[in-house]
Amino acid sequence: MTVARGTLLSNLRFPEDKEILDTLVEAGACRIERIVSSGQATPEGEWLDQSVREFVVVISGRARLRFEGEDAPLWLGPGDWVDIPANRRHRVEWTDPDQPTVWLAVHFG
Repeated sequence: MTVARGTLLSNLRFPEDKEILDTLVEAGACRIERIVSSGQATPEGEWLDQSVREFVVVISGRARLRFEGEDAPLWLGPGDWVDIPANRRHRVEWTDPDQPTVWLAVHFG
C-alpha cells in the first residue's frame, strides 16, 4: 500500500482570480481539501449551505466568516478552526488579498 504525503504550504499559486481547491484525500463520506484564497469572498447576498458537516482550519493568512442570524462576523487567523454543521448557512465575507489564506477543510458525515 502506498503512503500519500505532501505539504499544505508548497506550490501555492498566488494571487489567482478564484480560489484553488485541491482534494488531498477522499474516502467514503470524507473529503479533505486544501483551499487557497487570494482575497476571494462569497458573492454578496449568497450563502453557502452544504449538506455535510465541514471542519475548517486556517493554516496561514486571515479570513472572516459570517453565519446567518449572527450579528458579529467570525475572524480567523493561523490555527483558528470552526466546525460548521450541515445546512448551517454561512458565507466567506473576506480573505486577505495581500497573502494566501490556506485552509484545510474536512467534509464529512
